Amino acid sequence: MFTCQADPAPPLSCACCQPQLRAAAGRIATDFSRRGFMAGATGSFAALGLAGRAKAQEPPALPIVLRNFQLFDGKSLRARGGMQVLVEGDRIKQVSTGDASAPQGAQLIDCGGGTLMPGLIDAHWHTMFAGLPVMALMSADIGYIFLAASAEAERTLMRGFTTVRDLGGPAFALKQAIDEGLAVGPRIYPCGAMITSTGGHGDLRPVSDLPRQPGVPSYVESTGAANIADSADEVRLRVREQLIQGASHIKMIGGGGVSSPRTTLDMATFSEAEFRAGTEAAADRGTYVAVHAYPPAQIQRGISAGARCIEHGHLMDEATARIMADKGVWLSTQPFVSEEDNAPVTGQSRINLLQVLEGTDTVYSLAKRLGVKTAFGSDLLFSPQTTRLQGRLLSHLSRWHSGAEALRMATAGNGELLAMSGPMNPYRGKLGVIEPGAFADMILVAGDPTANLALVADPETNFKLIMKGGRVFKDTRAAA
Repeated sequence: MFTCQADPAPPLSCACCQPQLRAAAGRIATDFSRRGFMAGATGSFAALGLAGRAKAQEPPALPIVLRNFQLFDGKSLRARGGMQVLVEGDRIKQVSTGDASAPQGAQLIDCGGGTLMPGLIDAHWHTMFAGLPVMALMSADIGYIFLAASAEAERTLMRGFTTVRDLGGPAFALKQAIDEGLAVGPRIYPCGAMITSTGGHGDLRPVSDLPRQPGVPSYVESTGAANIADSADEVRLRVREQLIQGASHIKMIGGGGVSSPRTTLDMATFSEAEFRAGTEAAADRGTYVAVHAYPPAQIQRGISAGARCIEHGHLMDEATARIMADKGVWLSTQPFVSEEDNAPVTGQSRINLLQVLEGTDTVYSLAKRLGVKTAFGSDLLFSPQTTRLQGRLLSHLSRWHSGAEALRMATAGNGELLAMSGPMNPYRGKLGVIEPGAFADMILVAGDPTANLALVADPETNFKLIMKGGRVFKDTRAAA
């Protein structure tokens, strides 16, 4: 069953919890398989008017040669010139020095001296809910929900984010629509519904559904708004349900969250045994659990149970950061520096947000000083205004990192995190680097973002060419 996980503020405020969405999601998920759309899903997206882009993602038949650029390959700490990149199909075939002869019939792209870099990767994104305001989600028709999410996916790609790691939401069908060329957007690594416990972040049930009756799912659970588990056995089941739908990784909740007004950041959800049931179920399929957690106790409990990535972590202390560094646990966090980086919130949600903002400098400073593996993610939710700031959020990393360090985090570094999905990885190839064999996901920037990271804050102006899988989706070089 296609499941929904949203964490808007009011319980049951999301239209994804309504019967009409549940019915449509069921149609979209008919005969669902992880690696391809079946007829039911294809027909559903065609009905939404997306089938006209069926060939949008097909790689070009002829090779492409890019010349005259400064190369940032995703790994180096500076850009270098005198290079040439050959693209064949959806992969980078060759990166060479000088002006090697191009294959016969190849398309030549003169980059005008700009900087060629890998496509950006957002390691914490919500594909279905990033650009939809809560009020729209409360009243929207299913057609609008999917059309809006598809439109936001295209805007995400046009901001230079060629890959996103989804951390909660019914993104499976849109992912496959993009993969099949029915819609335009980034590659999506989906986790499906987050796994939470009674009263945890993402438990959207009204109090009228309490007390919980064993074996009888509440309305919220049956519609997929949250996967609630209150024992190790339930956790194991919920994790397996996401994996069978095609989850590349699993998200479990360690405590409260900003967008869940009935929670506080210092509360705890799962016991260590419950966490371990989830990490073991994920490991059985060769992938991992990412734990949503802010303070030390939650983080350390998740790590002790086998979690390989911590989401957020803004309230961590030095001892916790050392544990993460010693064990090689990833930190996927966000450079929130002011309330302008988030959709407006009130009440307990604003109290939680202010705590996060206060901890941002601490978490980045600790991670850099102690060598914690850190991923860039934006976690922008429920606002078409704030999603436009995705690149600006990346530019905030200049407070702690050089431009090259920040870009390496959002390209090759995030690519390493994605590769932890192992056999559940839906895209078998290197991401976040410009090297032979990698996916041909690249951006041409007017200027040098390794020296001036602020350039990524205005992708509309500064990103002159955007390529994903060897196909050019934006080319404004002539307007320079």
